Amino acid sequence: MASLLFLAAYATKVLWHDLPSVWQDLCLAVLLTAWALFAIDYAVRWRLSGQRLRFVRTHWLDTVVLVLPLLRPLRVVKVYEAVQRRHGQPRLALHARVIFYAGISTVLLGFAGALAVYQQERGAPGATMRTFGDAMWWTCATLATVGYGDVTPVTPVGRLIAVGIMAVGLALLGAVTGTFASWLLQVFSREDDERPPGS
Repeated sequence: MASLLFLAAYATKVLWHDLPSVWQDLCLAVLLTAWALFAIDYAVRWRLSGQRLRFVRTHWLDTVVLVLPLLRPLRVVKVYEAVQRRHGQPRLALHARVIFYAGISTVLLGFAGALAVYQQERGAPGATMRTFGDAMWWTCATLATVGYGDVTPVTPVGRLIAVGIMAVGLALLGAVTGTFASWLLQVFSREDDERPPGS
């Protein structure tokens, strides 16, 4: 819930330019409160684990999310799987899970990345990213590793965000492509095993 509230407050703060100061303060309070909850959650789990620095290495996603709270919605993926397990619902096959989780991660990261880059680029001198629609178009093209070049970030922070989105896009595309190829190999292998001898 805190992750989704964080994303909603950040989106509101970035997209509504003429937001009254009261609402801006409220959004900032929600952002800081959510981030404080992330930090407390991380500290408590670190303390209970008894692993000290090993906890940071084994829970690298949690560590990255603490430093970059915009990635926090990715925890929703882990929560979804935990809820399914608790209710005894059948889990999807490994290939389906990888593709499903990669899809959710792409949507969440794409939206968060578009917000972050739009916040940096809007109003910058020489910016080609004038609307949030431009930012979404650029994020989709970057995540898909297409990169048309019609819209590009011009600020240093915007370009840094672009590098992160490129890396994520390559990783997710590789995961989905590799999983799909592995699934096809298994299907063909199963068909060969089921084929009668001599046919």
